[in-house]
Amino acid sequence: MKSDNPSREFTVIGHRGARGHAPENTLLGFDTAMCMGAHWVEFDVQLQDGELLLMHDLRLERTTNGKGRLDEFTFAQLRALDAGKGQQIPTLQEALALIDQRIGVNVELKTWGGTGAEVARVLREAVEQGWPLDKLQVSSFHLPELYEFHDLAPEIPIGVLLCGVPLDWAGCAAELGASSLNISDEFVDERLIADAHSRNIKVFVYTVNHPDEIARMKAMGVDGIFTDYPDRALS
Repeated sequence: MKSDNPSREFTVIGHRGARGHAPENTLLGFDTAMCMGAHWVEFDVQLQDGELLLMHDLRLERTTNGKGRLDEFTFAQLRALDAGKGQQIPTLQEALALIDQRIGVNVELKTWGGTGAEVARVLREAVEQGWPLDKLQVSSFHLPELYEFHDLAPEIPIGVLLCGVPLDWAGCAAELGASSLNISDEFVDERLIADAHSRNIKVFVYTVNHPDEIARMKAMGVDGIFTDYPDRALS
């Protein structure tokens, strides 16, 4: 199905930085994505030992030289780990300082039980210090946690993460007041895209890496993609 609006802006979001080129969720990854020209970066945030750490998994083995669950370690112990190429696990504050409003930031809430509230506090401080609202978004699969964030910081845009197609199409995103619906590339449906756009909700698709699939997403009229290879989507 062809896009009904060929001129629609296509946003390239570096997935966990530029995961295909640098360790995921690290400052090096974000710097790499920016150097490649990514419009936004996405990263995962967990609340562990009172700190907002950038990490996707609940365990350490895949992305660091540590072993075990994050919640079994102190902040100092986690910071001593190597997250790839000598990188530390960064904090949300460090990521914001590095990016420094140059591109947009999509913060994904990976844990609950206070993560949304703490992210709301930090991002509201960032806005007070000059971060524009149109360069911030918070997303999550955990919709109650996303709702809590939105309740505390209603001015900051949110995105609903889905791995499937709901019966009410984009209705859940509309109900939450979301500005985007972020959906798996396995479940891209033209009717979902049309319904979201009819509600003035953008559609971003994750994680799209193959050049053929990038072209297909553009042709379908989605608003952008999350990709491990921002350079491919921008070439």
